[in-house]
Amino acid sequence: MYPLISYDYNPYTQPIAEDSFRPPNPPPRPPQGGYGPPPGPPPYGGGQYGGPAQGGGPPTTPPPAFVPQLSQVSTQAIDAPSMRGCLYRYTYVWLRNRRSFWFYPTYVGRNSVAGYRWRESSQRWSYFGIDADEIRSFQCY
Repeated sequence: MYPLISYDYNPYTQPIAEDSFRPPNPPPRPPQGGYGPPPGPPPYGGGQYGGPAQGGGPPTTPPPAFVPQLSQVSTQAIDAPSMRGCLYRYTYVWLRNRRSFWFYPTYVGRNSVAGYRWRESSQRWSYFGIDADEIRSFQCY
């Protein structure tokens, strides 16, 4: 059916080229700004009142001394992505359970937000996460 082809090539008896032991060339370097981790937070947190510690931790200063009034802020349905503009900025949050506090968001997911909450009693930031459904309103500065 198929013609029988015979030839005298034996790869085990042929001389080995010197280049066959050399590793292949490394891949070309990506253009500037091509690969790598996504950019981090803006320098000094991007807000006017302070910023994160090195490594993306909590702000290095307390939040602003004032407490905004809820009536000054429009109350609307909240979904987590609507807080993206407040990333790495001081943000005042009002919850549905009537509590309110200063917050410094560092992560905004589809249904939740996480970052640092200011604990007035201990005068320090502590890591905090919450479902967006629990947020009544917010205002970032």
